[in-house]
Amino acid sequence: MIPFIDLQAQRARIADKIDAALARVLAHGQFIFGPEVKTLEAQLAEFAEAKHCVANANGTDSLVLPLWAWGVGEGDAVFCPSFTFAATAEIVPWVRATPVFVDVLPDTYNMDAQSLEDAIAGVKKTGKLKPRAVIAVDLFGQPADYPAIAAICNREGLKLIADSAQGFGCTLNGKHPMHWADAQTTSFFPAKPLGCYGDGGATLTNDDADATLMRSIAFHGASGDDKYNCARIGMNSRLDTIQAAILIEKLAIFADEIRARNEIADRYAQILEGVVQTPRVIDGGVCTWAQYVIEAGAREALAAHLRQAGVPTAQYYPKPLHKQTAYESFPIGAGGMAVSERIAHRVLALPMHPYLDGQTQGNVANAIRDFVKAGG
Repeated sequence: MIPFIDLQAQRARIADKIDAALARVLAHGQFIFGPEVKTLEAQLAEFAEAKHCVANANGTDSLVLPLWAWGVGEGDAVFCPSFTFAATAEIVPWVRATPVFVDVLPDTYNMDAQSLEDAIAGVKKTGKLKPRAVIAVDLFGQPADYPAIAAICNREGLKLIADSAQGFGCTLNGKHPMHWADAQTTSFFPAKPLGCYGDGGATLTNDDADATLMRSIAFHGASGDDKYNCARIGMNSRLDTIQAAILIEKLAIFADEIRARNEIADRYAQILEGVVQTPRVIDGGVCTWAQYVIEAGAREALAAHLRQAGVPTAQYYPKPLHKQTAYESFPIGAGGMAVSERIAHRVLALPMHPYLDGQTQGNVANAIRDFVKAGG
């Protein structure tokens, strides 16, 4: 079976650099808060056109840090899509706030600005919660409609988080999400477009005070001058030096890998045209293609057919958050979740990584074409 994501192909490209980076960390022995962490933070901030970067333990922690820093809490509403991974929503109850689920667009699968408007209006009308923040997700690697979402946030006085766990490196009209967001977060889980060899994450901001506060919270609430004088309740969330060293080498080739991912996505679109529904990227957007997702009415049968042909697939997300046991008691936007509920039964991710060759893609397309011709 062909790999769904081929991490070893990337390692073969930069194995000597990774090995040398690891050797340097082993030699200096600063496994926590080593110099590579500060170097990586500076490079990530420069890459994403942000002023500050706070590296932390994982993408979930990276999301909760801004909410904590902004004082979001009990009685506050935080709006987020239902068609996403649980991490986007689970951090909201951590701070005792309430997630309010918003529907997504039928073509990009990212937050629907009109659904957000309806959800905010509904919460204000009910009067039980105070709208405080929005978490927009760069799902499958492409940017959300930040101009529209940010306009709503600015009008309503809401903070905006760009959850770029899947989409770090994506741009819209040449700008990174930080151009619109109050904070941008990402995950370095190994399968992400920019992943390390374990868990890791980062939070970016242009606000000096927010950066200082989030760094304090991530390190047990310590004050800047004395780690044994905790200024606030915090958490333990740090990116270790070994992972930072690995990410420095991966970031050096990241722009080239994004270019390759887009070439591969374009090739998929060409060879699957007229066969299945292929993804549409927002106008002006550059996607990092964390996943390449098609739509199919007979998804289960197609997945089984592809598996027999040696082609792995993945289903994102067969049960939207508002349908999951842990979240079904939380409110949904006034406009409903029709799109999220429909696409949950249709979307199917195909193999995607920067080193996917044309012949393998052709084999994937031929297997899909055979299924469709057979009446699937």
